[in-house]
Amino acid sequence: QVQLVESGGGSVQAGGSLRLSCAASGFALSSYCMGWFRQAPGKEREGVAAFSTGSRSTYYADSVKGRFTISQDNGKNTLYLQMNSLKPEDTAMYYCARRTMRGRSCDTELPFTDWGQGTQVTVSS
Repeated sequence: QVQLVESGGGSVQAGGSLRLSCAASGFALSSYCMGWFRQAPGKEREGVAAFSTGSRSTYYADSVKGRFTISQDNGKNTLYLQMNSLKPEDTAMYYCARRTMRGRSCDTELPFTDWGQGTQVTVSS
């Protein structure tokens, strides 16, 4: 059974850092394009970052480039999102997801199949 469980969210002041984790079970992270998404109240869901071990490709939304880093520990089967220099506009529910559809690159354009329950990130000014 495929399961994704996020953790690490919380409240932080602007300029601070958080590291989100996504523990996967039922499949090997290294075999798939994995992504982080976020959704703020009243806004559409946004693809934040994506990573594939196989293709060695990494994608970041322009809004987080240079501040966020996606990585994964294949031994722990866990995906991470290191978030630095956080801004109030980063406030959202953050989700990790797995993409089973093959594509030319690992990004957030193609549909993702499996989703975690989300972890809340709140950044105050």
